[in-house]
Parts: sequence; C-alpha cells; structure tokens
Amino acid sequence: MKKLYLLLLTVFSLAAANAQVQFGVKAGANFSTFTGDNSEGVKTKVGFNGGAFVALPLFSSFSLQPEVVYSGQGFKVDEQGASGSLNANYLNIPVLFKYNNPSGFLAETGPQLGFLMSAKIKSGGQSEDYKDFLNSTDFSWAFGIGYLVKSVNIGIDARYNLGLSNIAKDSGDEKVKNSVFQVGLFYVFGGGTE
Repeated sequence: MKKLYLLLLTVFSLAAANAQVQFGVKAGANFSTFTGDNSEGVKTKVGFNGGAFVALPLFSSFSLQPEVVYSGQGFKVDEQGASGSLNANYLNIPVLFKYNNPSGFLAETGPQLGFLMSAKIKSGGQSEDYKDFLNSTDFSWAFGIGYLVKSVNIGIDARYNLGLSNIAKDSGDEKVKNSVFQVGLFYVFGGGTE
C-alpha cells in the first residue's frame, strides 16, 4: 500500500511540475436507480449533481482528474397503486483517468468512492429517515465521454456510474447496487484541457 501511495504521489508531483494544473466546476442531472435483488417495480429517479474538479496533466493527451461531487441518487417505486421514493444524498469522489483529444472530445474512466450523507423514504406524504439501513460508503466505477468547446472553456459530458458494492446494510445474501447515469455541463478555469 505504501508503494502505491508513493507512486501516486510521484505522479502527482511530476504532473504538477511539468504542466499547468487546471480547475473546474460542473453541474447536471442524475438518472438513478438500483440494480440487484428485488429491483422489480423500481423506476428511475431524477436528481441533481454538482461539484468541482482538478485536471492534472500526465503525458501527451492524458490527465488524472479527481473530483468532489454532490450527487442526489435513489429510486422511485410505482406498483399496484403504491408509490414512493428513496432519496439518497452522496458526496462522491471519483478519480478519473482521462483522454483529451485535441478536437475537444474526451473519454474518462476510473474508480469512485461515495459517502452517504442522508437517506429518506417518502411515501403517501410521509417521510422517514432511512440512513441506518444503508452502508455509509459506496464504491463504483465511472465511464464517461464529453466534448469541450475550448474557445469558451465550456463542455458537456455524459457519465455512467456502475455500482460495485452492496449499499444495503445487514442484507444477508441480498445484493443492492447503485446505478446512476449523469449528463451535465462543466467549465474549466483558465483554458481548455490540452
């Protein structure tokens, strides 16, 4: 573990010394649900995401992009006359390996660690805290594409966060995982990503 930490520290140091580090902000919409056992009748819930990122150029057209993003997730249920929703708010920290094409197109992938901030179940005008029934952390893998208009430093992106860890606490053999599709806009301060 120490060797991996030292390797990452060295990469960050070299990237910062040899290239311009860029900062940005992002915001968009989430289309979330969950996959796994007992997911019948579960429908997509629309939420919001927003946060900030730093782009650390590595070499040629590649960069490492850590982010801190608020993400409103969960799902809706509408079956046999019963309707309700689970609203789960996460603070997600993806660390993405990113390819930046000179044309402005980009592709990204990497791990994401999520921290559950709150969770509530809403049904029939009632709201109940549900945080104690969910694990406090979530691990997922992100896949994304986008396009940056370099003349104005504004871009659009789409990302899918594939849940890898079970979010249900004390669920026995039952597996429940987050599934989130995101679309949004981002702004890069001080110039487009090269």
